[in-house]
Amino acid sequence: MAFKIYTKTGDKGSTSLIGGVRVPKNHIRIESYGTVDELNSYLGMVTDAAQNTEINEWIREIQDRLFTVGSVLATNPDKEVKMKLPDLHDADVLWLEARIDKMNEALPEMRSFILPGGNLAGSMCHVARCVCRRAERLCVQMQQDNEYVPELVIQYLNRLSDFLFVLARYIGHINNAPEIPWRARV
Repeated sequence: MAFKIYTKTGDKGSTSLIGGVRVPKNHIRIESYGTVDELNSYLGMVTDAAQNTEINEWIREIQDRLFTVGSVLATNPDKEVKMKLPDLHDADVLWLEARIDKMNEALPEMRSFILPGGNLAGSMCHVARCVCRRAERLCVQMQQDNEYVPELVIQYLNRLSDFLFVLARYIGHINNAPEIPWRARV
């Protein structure tokens, strides 16, 4: 028999964290890893639109890391977890930085703020960047509320949003899409 996708255990508005503790579905932990899941879904759309082997390989790597981040956020830090969960490493942040530097080498210098747009895949990167920033803000809020979040998770999300901004520009660049400078009304 196939695995059932529905359990009916959440029908009254609660769900379980890894470790078995039940929390309301609007708990900040659920919001945080739900936002990471939303980000991961947008990145899937970027790969579909970008149709670039190297970029898609980068995004698949990031999507794997986002599952790691999600599992960290979905775990109750006060409970012993019986399963082995993947870890995020400092090298994951360095990996993002190396790709940012590589893309920046090919990009023209930015002389003003730019408006999202010009290329569908690039625009999707901008949406993903905004979702990533929201995930980061939720993690910071969790820390302020004394909910445990590893510093590395916040650092990774921060660097990922930088990566997504540069990736949006890079996708536009390799597809000859013009950058639209923001012109402040005077």
